[in-house]
Amino acid sequence: MGKIIFLDVDGTLCNDLGKVPESAKEAIIKTHENGHDFFLCTGRSKAEIPEEVVQLPIRGMIGAGGGYCEVDGEVILHEVFDVIELRKLITFLEENEVEYYLESNQGLFASKNLRDRLSSLILKGTPKDSIEGQEKLQDIAWFLDLLIEDQTKIDYGDVNKVSFINQTIPYEVIHEKYEGDFYMLRSTVPIFGPDSGEIGIKNITKKTAIETVIQHLEKDKSETIAFGDGHNDLSMFEAVELSIAMGNAQDVLKDVADIVTLTHDEGGIAKSLEELHLY
Repeated sequence: MGKIIFLDVDGTLCNDLGKVPESAKEAIIKTHENGHDFFLCTGRSKAEIPEEVVQLPIRGMIGAGGGYCEVDGEVILHEVFDVIELRKLITFLEENEVEYYLESNQGLFASKNLRDRLSSLILKGTPKDSIEGQEKLQDIAWFLDLLIEDQTKIDYGDVNKVSFINQTIPYEVIHEKYEGDFYMLRSTVPIFGPDSGEIGIKNITKKTAIETVIQHLEKDKSETIAFGDGHNDLSMFEAVELSIAMGNAQDVLKDVADIVTLTHDEGGIAKSLEELHLY
C-alpha cells in the first residue's frame, strides 16, 4: 500500500541556499514511481514555491503553515485573514519600522523597504560591488524576484500569512501583542534574524492541514510519513505515523522524531526513503 509522505521545504527538501539536492530529487522520483505520494507541507505560500520543486512528482501541497491545502490541483482548504484585522496588523508593523511581506496565492507583496533590508542583511558589511557581495546577493535573487512592491495590486482578502523581517523591536513584543489573535512563530529563516517571525491564522497548523488532507484522501494516519527540520514541524510530526528529523534539524524536533537522518546536503531524504524500502 502506498505511503503519503509530507515534506517540509526550507531546511528539509531545500538546503540553506534554497536548492533541492540531487539525491533528494532522484529518491523522490524513484519513490513516486514505486507507488507512493508526496505532499509539500511548508510555511511558504504557493507563490513562493520554486520551479525545481514544482517539477518534482508532488501530488499536492500544504502551504502557509497549514492555511492552504491543494490535492490533485483542487483547493480543499484556504483560510485567509480578516481584512480589518490584517490592516491593523500592517499599521502596527509600519509604525514600528518592521519590514514584512504579505503572502497570498497571487504573490508575495513587500513593504516599502523590505528589498533594501534583505539586501543589507545578506551582505552584512560585504561591499555590494565585490565578487563576494554579488555572490551573496545572487543566492537570494530568486526570492527578491518574487517580491511585488506595487501596493495597488494587493488583494487584502486573499492573504493567508504575514512574514516580518524585524531589527527594530524584540520578537517577544510582537508575539505577546498578537499571540491571542493569530498563530505566532519565530522565523525559521536564519538570514531574517532572531527577532523576525511569521504570523498565521489562529488554530491553523500543519497538523490540522495534514488531517484535512488525510480525510480528503480517505486514508489512515498509519500510512503517513513526514520529514522536517524546524519548530513549526512539531505539529506535523503529531499528525503522522512516522516522523523523520533531518540531521540539521533543531534539537527540539530531533527529541520527538522517530528517526533522525542525515542533513539535506548529506542525502538525508534519500537515505531514509531507501532504508524504509520505499524505492
